[in-house]
Amino acid sequence: MHARVGDMLLVHGRVVGQQDRVAEVIEVLGPNGTPPFRVRFEDGHETLMSPGPDTVVRHRTRD
Repeated sequence: MHARVGDMLLVHGRVVGQQDRVAEVIEVLGPNGTPPFRVRFEDGHETLMSPGPDTVVRHRTRD
């Protein structure tokens, strides 16, 4: 998994009824865009994250 600052991570809910969560990558700590990532969720919570297979990267479009 590769991401850049500004990309969004979509974390799918793991159980029935659990909502998907969206987080913005605010810092990439691994080499060449690899995890871990520092992310900020929509509610403002920030954390360090090494995404699993239930996560999809939505790359920000570059101008």
